[in-house]
Amino acid sequence: MLIYGINPVLEAIRAKRATSIRVSPRADDRLTKVVQLAEAQGVPVHRVSVDELDRLAGGARHKHQGVIGNVEEAGSYSVEDLVIGAKAAPLLVVLDSIEDPHNVGAILRTVDAAGGDGVVRQSRHAARLDGAAAKASAGAVAHVKIAEVVNIARAIDILKDSGVWTVGLDGDAPKRYDEVDMTLPTAIIVGAEGTGLRRLVRERCDWLVSIPMGGHVQSLNVSVATGIALFEAVRQRNKK
Repeated sequence: MLIYGINPVLEAIRAKRATSIRVSPRADDRLTKVVQLAEAQGVPVHRVSVDELDRLAGGARHKHQGVIGNVEEAGSYSVEDLVIGAKAAPLLVVLDSIEDPHNVGAILRTVDAAGGDGVVRQSRHAARLDGAAAKASAGAVAHVKIAEVVNIARAIDILKDSGVWTVGLDGDAPKRYDEVDMTLPTAIIVGAEGTGLRRLVRERCDWLVSIPMGGHVQSLNVSVATGIALFEAVRQRNKK
């Protein structure tokens, strides 16, 4: 798959997933760093016109920042793989019907920053992980483990059977997000903006929690809400 932007391509090279890169003939210091790392790892580097980069990135020059990478598809993981592979008490995020690539990328970036153990998402109607999602993730797409599943509700059942507590973010829930013990093995379930969690998903969560809103707007962007919940889990775990 194709990814573009300096950080996504740089992280793909570091993760040893880049198979080749295309770069603008006019390289600045940051692009030079990308090229040097690629050459050091034996990744082929092709100098191409800016027009070709624009075409591959969908026509917007600011998107690619002078570099596009060909990247191997990520390895496939099951829900059980994410639980077993966790470094300590699992900390996962489950995406319910989130299709916007910018939100998906931003959530991947936050999961990586929080030291999360992976993301579960539905394989159907899912945002592609190249292009805009990879750019929004700032390269985290090359590092975060992702389990693709057919049915999110069933995936939640598997998590619960594996000893993971499921915490759904729901704006109408009376319990606050910081009133739940997330030092336990935890999966944070987030739904699409506007519609939120689907009924069957909501019913399967062990807890439904909300983030109190103190201003005029009634909701947060889903990636921001996910970040707040994730770093509350990090805060609790560090305190413990």
